[in-house]
Formats: sequence, structure tokens, C-alpha cells
Amino acid sequence: MIDSKTKLLGLIGHPVEHSLSPIMHNEALRHRNLNYVYLAFDVHPNNLKYVVNGAKALETFSGFNVTVPHKVEIIKYLDEIDREAQLIGAVNTVKIKDNKAIGYNTDGLGVRMSLEEEIGKVKGKNILIIGAGGAARAVSFELAKDNTITIINRTVENAKTLAKDISNKLNKNIGYGGLNIDIEDYNILIHTTPVGMYPNINAKPIIDVDKINKDMIVMDLIYNPMETVLLKESRKRGAKTINGLGMLVYQGAIAFEIWTGIKPDVKVMKRKIENII
Repeated sequence: MIDSKTKLLGLIGHPVEHSLSPIMHNEALRHRNLNYVYLAFDVHPNNLKYVVNGAKALETFSGFNVTVPHKVEIIKYLDEIDREAQLIGAVNTVKIKDNKAIGYNTDGLGVRMSLEEEIGKVKGKNILIIGAGGAARAVSFELAKDNTITIINRTVENAKTLAKDISNKLNKNIGYGGLNIDIEDYNILIHTTPVGMYPNINAKPIIDVDKINKDMIVMDLIYNPMETVLLKESRKRGAKTINGLGMLVYQGAIAFEIWTGIKPDVKVMKRKIENII
């Protein structure tokens, strides 16, 4: 039951009606018996500048997630940004505290936790990141800390720009290239583009799946459908496959703890999503 003491959490993006975050977070809040409610807010880019001050003005607002297309633009309206979000150059979680809006990025760590749940410690691996957008930024910055990273993209210049940014900030040598790169020598492939996402579930993968082999781990950050064409074809070739559900849950769980100071039950969050998709 929502009352005057109920604290508010949410998601801002454009569009947001497809998001499963409200379902996942509200289930986790109920499970921990916390008097919060999580809502989705469709915010047009022209109105983004009003969001932070509006949230701070509402004493019940504890924080919100940020999704496309606002992850970069939101930064200019925040009071503080943690180091990880500064490195990545994007924010996906905002905490409202003491009339300040503080930005975080939980996407990269969410991917790491999802991977490590499935395959153990991810360190010293040769990892291929497919795509050069916002998700690729977060994943690349996180995994480049202790792995060898190569970024490939349809527009090579975008891959080059991201690789140089990471190289400069982390003092690491980051490779880059086009989609025709030889993929056989990589331990882990992580697909970060929306190709294959609902409703375009039959979209052809943007890499040559015939080069995928049984020694590879292939991760697709898409979780709807649970098995994209890329994952289906990779599985047929003997590779271990991981969908984006784990990333969704873990990045959300980290945000949940930032807002509430309490760890959620990730199994409860994941089960709720699995029962819907």
C-alpha cells in the first residue's frame, strides 16, 4: 500500500514501456519488506533538465535508474559523480541524498558479476567486445581492468574512439577493428548492440557465427528474447552461452543497495523476470 511515508524509486528513459525494471525492483522491495515503490517515467530529451531538480524537490524520491537515451546527458545535471561513472562517461543510477543527486554506473560490474556467476573469475582473458555504444563503454571499462580487450564495430572509427578513450584513462592497450576481424583467438565474446532484440528476434548476427567454436564463451546483453539468434547459433557450435538477464539483475541489485543500503535477493529478482519473459 502506498502512503505518505512510501519512498519513491524509478527509471527514466525514452521510451520506457518495455522495461522490466519496475517488475524486478518492486518484487525485490516486497521481498525485503521495504516501503518503497519503483515506477517508470518516460522523459523526453527536451525535459531531462527538469528531472534532477524535480526529484530533489520531492522529499520521498530516493533515486532512479537512467536508460537510453539519457545516460550521458544526465551527467551535466548531477551534483556529484562517482569515479567509475566518470571513467565510463555515463550514468545509469542516481541517488538522491541530502538534496544532492549523485551519479553511479553499475552496468559494467553487472556484466562482470553475471559472467563470474557462470564461469568463475574473469581475469587474464582475451575478450572481444562487439559494439561501441553506451553498453560497450561500461563493459569495456570494467573488464579492461584485468583482461585484454578488443572492441569491434560496424563503424570502425567509433570502435577506435572508444578504445583510445579507455587506453588513455586506464593506461591500457585496447585493440579495435571492424566486424571482419578474426575471432578465433578470443576466450569471451560479448555482444552489446541491440541487433536481435525484440521485436526483431530473427535479425542475423553481425559477426560470422561460423567462426565460433566450442572453446568460446558467448554473451549477449539482450534478455528479450532469452536466446537470440547469435546465442542459438553459438550453442549449436558448442560454445557456452550467456544471455543478458544476469546483467539486468546484477546491475539492478547494485543500484538497489546504493539506494536502500540493503542487499536484495538476486534469485528473487531473476525468478520474477524469468516468469514473465
